[in-house]
Amino acid sequence: MSLILRNLQSVVPIRRVPLRARIEVLRHILGIRQFDLGVICVDDKGIQRLNRTYRQNPTPTDVLSFPFHEVTTAHGLCHLLGYKHSTAAEWQEMYHKEKVTLEALNEVTGTSLQPLTKNLFG
Repeated sequence: MSLILRNLQSVVPIRRVPLRARIEVLRHILGIRQFDLGVICVDDKGIQRLNRTYRQNPTPTDVLSFPFHEVTTAHGLCHLLGYKHSTAAEWQEMYHKEKVTLEALNEVTGTSLQPLTKNLFG
């Protein structure tokens, strides 16, 4: 299991050790044996931007969750195929490949996944 906690806001104090312990308790209560989780705390402006980017909803929300295993797999496979995103031109090419790949996956699975690198340069 891996757990990544990032605090990108300063409005609410976040104590990582107690939060990590509570997440572990929740995992046990829910009967989850193994998982990878990333928790990123952002302010209203940050979550509004993420909500607009990934859900086309221009308002703030309380929580966004992403099934990143499919998205990170598509991203990793694009890297294995030689795609990069170090420059705007490389990003555009990789973004297009990821977008086409995830759109095909969305069609099959009924999801609405977006590339990891969405809005990286824009």
